[in-house]
Amino acid sequence: MVVQQYRDGGGARAARALAVAGVIAVTAGCVGGGGGGGGSDGSGQRAVAAERPLDVLGRAAGVLAETGGAEARTSMETAAGGTRVTIRGEGTYDFRKQMGRLKVVLPTDAAGADDRRPITELLAPGALYMKNRGAGVPDDKWVRIDTTVLEDGNLVTGGVTDPMAAAELLRGAGDVTYMGESELAGVTVHHYRGVADLNRAARAASPQSRGALSAAAKGFSKDAVPFDAYLDEEGRLRKVRHRFSFASEGREAAEVTVVSTLLLYGFGAPVTVTLPDDDDIYTGEIRQG
Repeated sequence: MVVQQYRDGGGARAARALAVAGVIAVTAGCVGGGGGGGGSDGSGQRAVAAERPLDVLGRAAGVLAETGGAEARTSMETAAGGTRVTIRGEGTYDFRKQMGRLKVVLPTDAAGADDRRPITELLAPGALYMKNRGAGVPDDKWVRIDTTVLEDGNLVTGGVTDPMAAAELLRGAGDVTYMGESELAGVTVHHYRGVADLNRAARAASPQSRGALSAAAKGFSKDAVPFDAYLDEEGRLRKVRHRFSFASEGREAAEVTVVSTLLLYGFGAPVTVTLPDDDDIYTGEIRQG
């Protein structure tokens, strides 16, 4: 295995355990492998391994935007107080429009019921829409959340890290090790391990992602976000795992780590996202707890 180290210079105030969307108190995760492959078509391949890792990672979000749509699997996991919670999601995402539709499944202990239906989430620049939200929200209504005012920028609140935000975070990489070549779902990938800086990522992000990432840079207990990223020969992000840190509330505040993993495949998949009309958005009170 070839290991190369790259550095490029490099907190924020403590964030409370978020439950704004009601999906999680502090939750997060790891994708348990698998996921359809969808190999390269052989066109436009780049010698990714020969390039400077910071350049490869900095270009990842742009490469995805050129690719268009993709299928996605997500997972978030957290362990606090001896309890481990995992939330999983699956759907499609359009990297050009930065919009996606995912079904998010809560574990029984987080949902409080065995028959809880999956939550439908629509991701859009600056907004998160949720259906089957529960907590007093009618079944036919959506909840809309402004992600630019969330303390985490919706990197963990909805139980899903927005796929484009996950890629944009790599623009903030400043300490990267090339871990070598491996295989993921039958596709050759190049593994990079490093640390991203939230402030740097926010400054370098596209206008659509900048607001949410700027909010996250102010809200997380640490600006530094360790990651593992896997890119194919064309520079497309296939898998990325981020580890976010929160300071929990209470007199004995302890740091909580949330691990969020995104798996991308089926590049070129059609993506249709229709945002709810204003009349379909719930404006009443949402029950807490």
